[in-house]
Amino acid sequence: METSEILEVVKTWIDQTMELGKTYRWVQIFENKGEVMGCSNPHPHGQVWATNSLPTEAEKEEQSQKQFYKKHGEPLLYHYAQSEIQSGVRVIEHNSSWLAIVPYWATWPYEILLLPQRPVQRISDLNSKEQEDLSEILKLILIRYDNLFETPFPYTMGWHSAPMKEESPHWQLHAHFYPPLLRSSNVKKIYGRL
Repeated sequence: METSEILEVVKTWIDQTMELGKTYRWVQIFENKGEVMGCSNPHPHGQVWATNSLPTEAEKEEQSQKQFYKKHGEPLLYHYAQSEIQSGVRVIEHNSSWLAIVPYWATWPYEILLLPQRPVQRISDLNSKEQEDLSEILKLILIRYDNLFETPFPYTMGWHSAPMKEESPHWQLHAHFYPPLLRSSNVKKIYGRL
């Protein structure tokens, strides 16, 4: 997809978040790509769902971010992003608005955490420059994934943002990319007798 087409997707995510956020507490945006992720077509499939309760992972993030904010006065993931920028060790891509990193707690090979470079609670809070920069960095991430093993790279990506209609200065918008591949299919396994 061209960056302009990705920008239209980002704008749709924002529109859907604003619309569903009028009624529901949690709006979940996610995207899957690849047959291994349950897709019947090769292109990414996006979905948005909404509920009045927080999913388990989001509830855990809610509590840890709230606790950190009470103690330090800034969002946990914003603080973390700043430390990763300074070290540069786990930075995959970045631009003036966004940072893509491999989080130190990654449980999947090739996992990426995508964070804004300023405190942002919800995707609907992004300004036009941040939306454009998001489109650009999403394209770069997906190109990197596809080029890694020279194959269309499967993944699931989900956005986590502050619950709707709540004051949540502790929240930092972020996206998780979870690709299931462990290695290239070109890597040969060597078996021998013990």
